[in-house]
Amino acid sequence: MNDVSFDLQSGNVLGVIGEAGSGKTVLARALINGLSDPLKISNGAVLFHGSDVLRLSDAELTGIRGNRIGYIGSNPTGALDPTVPIGNQIVEKLRSVRPELSKTKATEHVLDVLSAVRIPSPEVRFHEFPFQFSGGMMQRVMIVDALVTNPEVLIADNITQALDVTVAAQIIRLIKELRDQFSTAILFISSSLPVVETIADEVMVLQAGRIVETAEPKNLISSPQHGYTKSILERLPRIWGEDIEPPRAQVAPTLMSVTDVYRTYHVRKKGSFSGTNAVQAVRGMSIDIRQGENIGIVGESGCGKSTLTRLLAWLEEPDNGAITFEGKDLSQLSRQELTKMRQSFQLLLQDPYSSLPSRMSVGRIIAEPLLIHGTCPKAEIKDRVRAAMTEVGLDAAIENELTVGLGAGDRQRINIARALVLEPKLMILDETLSALDQIEQSKLFELFDKLQKSHGFTYIFISHDMALVRKVCHRIAVMYLGRVVELADNQTLFENPSHPYSRALLSAVPTLDDHPFKSQEYLLEGEPPSPVHIPPGCSYRTRCPRALEICKTVDPSATELPGGGQVSCHLADDNQRSSAAAG
Repeated sequence: MNDVSFDLQSGNVLGVIGEAGSGKTVLARALINGLSDPLKISNGAVLFHGSDVLRLSDAELTGIRGNRIGYIGSNPTGALDPTVPIGNQIVEKLRSVRPELSKTKATEHVLDVLSAVRIPSPEVRFHEFPFQFSGGMMQRVMIVDALVTNPEVLIADNITQALDVTVAAQIIRLIKELRDQFSTAILFISSSLPVVETIADEVMVLQAGRIVETAEPKNLISSPQHGYTKSILERLPRIWGEDIEPPRAQVAPTLMSVTDVYRTYHVRKKGSFSGTNAVQAVRGMSIDIRQGENIGIVGESGCGKSTLTRLLAWLEEPDNGAITFEGKDLSQLSRQELTKMRQSFQLLLQDPYSSLPSRMSVGRIIAEPLLIHGTCPKAEIKDRVRAAMTEVGLDAAIENELTVGLGAGDRQRINIARALVLEPKLMILDETLSALDQIEQSKLFELFDKLQKSHGFTYIFISHDMALVRKVCHRIAVMYLGRVVELADNQTLFENPSHPYSRALLSAVPTLDDHPFKSQEYLLEGEPPSPVHIPPGCSYRTRCPRALEICKTVDPSATELPGGGQVSCHLADDNQRSSAAAG
């Protein structure tokens, strides 16, 4: 950081945008005197009610940080103790800064805020551990952790990047309400200009630790002054417009087939010795994945995407149904056959930090699959590793280095290289790019495109980022409460969706394009039903603004759509007619 100065007024939202490495997180940590070695503040002051935060004692900071100044980071997975239920941790934090609150009152307040950020069944999830939460759910937990004290200043560091679009839109709305009700001053940091535009009163553009431009959002977008700001606008992914050319689905043989798959988890009831809750994570999932295509799977956090990922990678077995790969039922394979088959489908995870061993060199991490499977002579492993590093754009000089100090983009390239050395046919990307800014995402998608052309991969993109799905996926499956409610080609889903839930997802997409699905009309309110207590009939009816009487009792079956897609909705015919009329 160099010569950064600004004022943050009560009741205002100051947006900060910039690519990875621009200094956004360093700025956020510096404001709460939270920088760690080797970073140090050499000059300047951070004044809060006239006191310089940088020169306060630890005791004085304790009364401010986490109480009067709230901080929400962008990496929630390592922020909580994995051995303590999340509710207990937040209550303990709240009572440490508000000792006058009884445990009962603190618990009630935490439950209220958990509900406000749309965590399903907050009374149940209050007692669950961090490992039982998805990445999106964990981000919401950290938002609760910051909001329970009603802070005067809230620093939000890329908090919506890991969230699905509907939850992100609800969080934006929640932060606006916090500002309006309590005149909270908010520093909202993001790598997405469309997200910042929806909430900020003023936007500050950060490049290489310097502020290069500051303006109101509309002025910044319509007439940017600095070349860096112009480059950010030019690289924004387009979603709607006459010049959009989405990927077209091609007819090809089926590589993997998922047929009527179910997966239910039995979780012990709180306060019960032997009673359990049945969490219906995946319900009757069926989908065919064709060779050489990119298929997207989208839906809100908690809809079953991560469970489906584990089933597709055969890390878990379904309770019912079948998954076949190249015509072979995975449940019928011996352990040796399955181990050999695993080389053909590889899973790339969301978190580029916890998915890599910290005490292993980059080269050894990439070589590990070859050593495990024994498919490559040891004398050739080093050459295979270096070839994979070169292909994914990694500097050969880091081969013998540890991953510490590497950015998220390079870490994900290591993950890609680790999968690539086995020459798989199917790559399963579970929110693999959600931790990256849009520029890094664009670079890696160019890499995926190059690898697909040279190796003939098939990709499954499991993502909440609808802009990226629009850019690269041929077909898209929309999941709700463990089930595919709509499957359509790219153009059909984004321009003429048949399911009201699909429209709700699209209405929440942050974009600078002319949005055809207005959030005022389609954006969801409330939370999805708990997967423990799924309502009878259509599971979406409790949130659907157009639900019919039949929706209360009859679960809609899949209806074929023109162009080869399908939808599960009693309103499907009406939706098609209204969309055609609107077009």
